[in-house]
Amino acid sequence: MKEINDMLKKETVIDAHFDLLFDVVRQRQYGRRKVIETDYLPGFIEGGLNIVVSSIYIDGESLPEMALRKALDQVSSLYAEIDESPDKIMLCKSYADIMDAKNKGKIGIMLSFEGVEPLYNDLSLLRIFYELGVRVVGLVWSRRNYAADGCHFSKVREGTRGGITDFGVQLIEAAEALGMFIDVSHLNDEGFWDVMKIAKKPVIASHSNCRVITSTMRNLTDEQIKALASKGGVIGINVASKFTADDDKNSNIKHLVNHVDHIVKLVGAEHVGLGFDFCDQLHKYMPAKQLKRTSRKSFDVFKGHKEIKYFLAEIVKRVYKHEEIELILGKNFLRIYKEVLK
Repeated sequence: MKEINDMLKKETVIDAHFDLLFDVVRQRQYGRRKVIETDYLPGFIEGGLNIVVSSIYIDGESLPEMALRKALDQVSSLYAEIDESPDKIMLCKSYADIMDAKNKGKIGIMLSFEGVEPLYNDLSLLRIFYELGVRVVGLVWSRRNYAADGCHFSKVREGTRGGITDFGVQLIEAAEALGMFIDVSHLNDEGFWDVMKIAKKPVIASHSNCRVITSTMRNLTDEQIKALASKGGVIGINVASKFTADDDKNSNIKHLVNHVDHIVKLVGAEHVGLGFDFCDQLHKYMPAKQLKRTSRKSFDVFKGHKEIKYFLAEIVKRVYKHEEIELILGKNFLRIYKEVLK
């Protein structure tokens, strides 16, 4: 394990999707301060993490009226946390910021949309969020908004599904012009293929696995993986049990690394990254009625950033080259950040 820990300390490690602020803003509303430093920083450090992409996610109970306020509350909570722990965390808006965070031994935090509900259908708000630090545009969560239709976790009764709307087309073009890039995790298949036609820059799937291994619509088909790779994109591996295996018994690290293997064999190690989407700590916020509707409760197949070493150990067992492991841990996402961010 010493070899694994040394590797994590040496390499650039990026988690491209984490619902960090969904918890932080609530803890601060309870009167707590330095939440990231107290609750999350020890795990970040033990996991060798350098960069965390924190999503702005709005729960269904807040839609539509409270979406913008809830999003701004999350961003504000991050700024407050940075003010309280300036020697430990910093906001990253550019590639230079990312390098600065790494060189200073700080955890760099980037911002992303997980669904553009805070924009409603007002494109002028995009610039505001850009100035605040948002650099990744996840168009949808698993529901419909003004930009596109999300994919459901399992089959539901629905009418005709749509792809990217006219507002969504304008949004993609405006985001890329600003120096942001598009995230297709949670998009339905129709929307995914529209993005492949519209986007001019690399596109990511920040937290999705392989549908051929685990059959949920939240995972990507082989054809989608190939298309995303052809645009220079990266797929972040997701630790949720529902996306790891079709049953709880096989929802473990070994099965999770099978998704890594599949993507590498299909398109190469240049298109795999980490987008763990740890959610166990958020279950306390799920409404009771939502839990009752869930036939299979999802769980994280390993428990937080402090256990990245066990995931990495399984990758090392599979005889990956050191250069390939570097790419998976962070260099693939770094390549996109360097190319796109302004």
